[in-house]
Amino acid sequence: MLRSLGKIFAFGMLATVFTLSAAVAAEYVSVVKDGVNLRSAPGTNAEILFQLPLNYPLEVIGKEGQWYKVSDYEGDKGYIQESLVAKTPYVIVKAKECKIYAGPGAKEKVVGNGVKEVILQKVEQKGDWIKVTHPSLTGWVSKSSVWP
Repeated sequence: MLRSLGKIFAFGMLATVFTLSAAVAAEYVSVVKDGVNLRSAPGTNAEILFQLPLNYPLEVIGKEGQWYKVSDYEGDKGYIQESLVAKTPYVIVKAKECKIYAGPGAKEKVVGNGVKEVILQKVEQKGDWIKVTHPSLTGWVSKSSVWP
C-alpha cells in the first residue's frame, strides 16, 4: 500500500512539473500589420473570422505548415500565416481601465491610464509589473491588468 501511494505521489509530481513546463514555455507573437485576417482553418480560402490590428498579441497553440493556430486574450482561436506575425512582445489591456505608473509599483506617480483593448509594447518585467511603451507614454502596469 505504501509503495502504491509513493508511485501515485511521484506520478502526480511529474504531471505537475510537465504542466508547469508547458505554462512557462508558452509562445507569443504579435501581428505585423493592420487588418490581418484570422481564419477558421489554415489556408487563404478558409473563412475569415476577424481582422486583427497591428501589434495584436496572440498565443501560439499549434502549427500546420506555414500557419500558426493561435488564441487571443478572450480565448478566441483561429489561424494566421507565419509571415504575418513577429516575436516582438506586446500586451493588451484586459481590464476595463488600468493605471500606468512611473515605476514598478502602485505607490509610484501615475503617468497615464490604459483602457480595455489598448495594445502596449512590452519593454521589460519586474515581478508582477510590466514596463510598457505607447507612442506618447512609457510606464509600468500591473501584470494582472494586461494579457499575456
